[in-house]
Amino acid sequence: MKDLNNHQHAVEIKNVWSYYHDVPALKEINLDVQEGTFLGIIGPNGGGKSTLLKVILGLIEPDRGDVRIFGKKPKEGRNIVGYVPQHSASRLDFPINVWEVVMMGRIGKTSLFRKYNPNDRKVVKEALEKVKMYEYRDRHIAKLSGGQRQRVFIARALASEPKLLLLDEPVAGIDTTMQKEFYEILEELKSRVTIIMVTHDISAISVYVDKVACLNQKLYYHGTKELKPEDLEEAYKCPVEMIAHGVPHRILKAH
Repeated sequence: MKDLNNHQHAVEIKNVWSYYHDVPALKEINLDVQEGTFLGIIGPNGGGKSTLLKVILGLIEPDRGDVRIFGKKPKEGRNIVGYVPQHSASRLDFPINVWEVVMMGRIGKTSLFRKYNPNDRKVVKEALEKVKMYEYRDRHIAKLSGGQRQRVFIARALASEPKLLLLDEPVAGIDTTMQKEFYEILEELKSRVTIIMVTHDISAISVYVDKVACLNQKLYYHGTKELKPEDLEEAYKCPVEMIAHGVPHRILKAH
């Protein structure tokens, strides 16, 4: 297992601005994520959370500022990043099974026309075992529950052997039991992979992540998961109703 005590910069973002149709989606973002960190990003809808992930990945070029992934520009470092987008796109009527979906994660590690080799199959098997989905490897993707599909998409990201894992609302639409199991998988993974997760699941922030970024176009807070009510109120622009373990159970009062 690699040593994560050297505190290498996994992600460095300096003075980043990003616009959408002349409207700022991100304003003057400065963020430093050290290797081995599990960072949770919270904030209101439309606050730029998904945009920030896409900037880190290089899918969106910032209008101003600089982004580095392990010292590289995003497009140069993309092969060491695993990404699970919000509502992962997968044609459920497409004739593809779990094994084939996860094997897609090896595409970036091979040339376009090279056949998969024994090492590719070993990596895919290990990724499926890690998310406890290996026994479903021959099952059609449409025959899985929403939570099981999310595990498969995580395995696909892991099959690329990333140093950085980006997750956009990974537990949306998943039942409570599956959510707990999903977070336990991430808890185990964070010893080897730096994780940045966008979420509305504030209870998960209090239990699983190491640090929090509170984002609403601007970065209002970046630090430990023990948020103060005023940090959240500033980002969400309305009062926090109840705080427990340093974070709200109900985010906002009716307004």
